This record gives sequence, structure tokens and C-alpha cells, in this order.
Amino acid sequence: MSTRYSWSELPDAVRAAVQAHTGPIGRTVAAGAGQSCDAALTLCRDGMAPVFCKAVKGISREMRWLRTEVESAGLVGGLAPAVLFSADLVADGEDWFVVGFEHVAGRPANLAPGSPDLPVLASLLDRIGAVSAPHLRSLGDRWGAPWWDRLARDRPGIVSGWDLAEVSAWEQKAPGLVRGDRLVHTDLHADQFVIGAGADAGGAVRVLDWAWPASGAAWVDPAFLVIRLIGAGHTPAQAEAWARAHTHFADAPQEAVTAFAVYVAGLWTAKAATTDALARLAREYARWRLRERA
Repeated sequence: MSTRYSWSELPDAVRAAVQAHTGPIGRTVAAGAGQSCDAALTLCRDGMAPVFCKAVKGISREMRWLRTEVESAGLVGGLAPAVLFSADLVADGEDWFVVGFEHVAGRPANLAPGSPDLPVLASLLDRIGAVSAPHLRSLGDRWGAPWWDRLARDRPGIVSGWDLAEVSAWEQKAPGLVRGDRLVHTDLHADQFVIGAGADAGGAVRVLDWAWPASGAAWVDPAFLVIRLIGAGHTPAQAEAWARAHTHFADAPQEAVTAFAVYVAGLWTAKAATTDALARLAREYARWRLRERA
């Protein structure tokens, strides 16, 4: 989003629609980067719990993503922040969609080796993987683009040193191998977890940003997290060992994991206008997978 509205900058009709549900608003705190919306604010209320509010202006993919978050919250009750209210309205001639979420106090997850958050995350991953979601669009249907061929055409320096025929063959296998009927978040990383006080003893833990859920194999979200663990200081072998010991990753065939790693490396590299460090991690993991099976 090119513009992020403060509370006072929102149209009067938007603020009125929110306050019809929240009551009077006192102090507001803007969220940091990473929110695909026009406003992302913690709304503080005297004597009442805060509310986290997102608002999107205009019919757009961002509005569709926010609607998906609302729908997903009903599917994953207790895993995502609860939806307190939502409203469609027109303000100053523009369509708006506003949502109030449960405000969960906490911090991002620590993915470093030995982190006390890791057992908490393992439990969350198991809970996500236990949710049946056959009605969601399959991740296998979503995947299928020839990312490595596009990279060879558009960024040949990136694919130098890779066996293009080999990675293209693995990439083509991936859509069929990630299929399943379990819920998949598809974008888990440290900032998507809110770790509340006492999380290791059953305190509040939530998973954020359910804008791109899919149906797929239960091992897919742990596989995405393996790449993030590598970025947090684990070796690829250590990251996989943790995932196999504690999550549905243990059920993943080796062939499927290699195809997953190669596909994600191509996808993230092709999309890496602003996330090249993450794309490098994905390529590192894919290289390791290809070497390990050799």
C-alpha cells in the first residue's frame, strides 16, 4: 500500500462504522510494516480491551485478502485472532471494508536453535495440520508456473551453476506432491506468530495473516518453516531434524520435500524484488536437498 492512514485521517464514515462496534476510541497505535491494507491500528478504549483494526479502500486484491482472513478465522478458531466485527461501507465515494480483530498482546516467535518457542510452534503446526480443509483451493492447483524457465530467460545469472533440466523436472513434480486435504497457511514465519505470556503453559498464542490459505499435505507448513529455521541459524540438516521429530514433516516423502524445496526456490527467486535474502535461503535449501539425494 502506498498510503497508510492514521486514525484521524480515516474518513468520518469509516471511523463511525468502527465506533459503532467499539465505542469511543482513545489512543491509537499504528502497526508496523507488512500489513496489506490501508489502515492497521490498535484501538485503545478506556476500561475495555483494545481492538486491532484493519481497513482496505477500493475493490482490490487487498480487499479480497482481508475478506479471506475473516473467513479463515472461522475455520481456524482459536488459532487466529478472533473476528469481533466487519463492515462494508462507502465513504467519500470509495468502497471500504473494515474489520476488528481480537488484540493479542505478545511478541514474534524466536526461531533460533534452542529457543523455548520451538515446542510451542510444533504444537501449533500440529493443530493447523489437523484441520480438514478440502473446500479450500488446493495448493497443487495454485502451483504450476515454470519459475526456473522464467529465471533462465529473465535472470540468467541467477541460474548459473544450476542444472536447469534437473530443477525444471523437480519443479513439475511439486504440484502433485503437495496435494492433500489439510489446512495450509502457506506463509509461516517468525512475525506470523504472536507468543503471549505463559505460552509454554497454555497461554495465548495466535497465528496471523490468514490471507492465502490452501488445502494441501499436512507437512507443507512445517516445510515452509524449515526454510525460516535455516535463516534463524539452523543448518538445513538441523532444521529438517527438528521438523521430522516434532511435526507432520515426519510424514513427508523425501521426493516430495525435494520437489517442494526446488519449487519454492524458483518461486521466491522469481518474486524476489524486495525479498532477495529470503530467496537466497530458499535456494540454499534446494541446493542442499539436491545434494543430499545425489
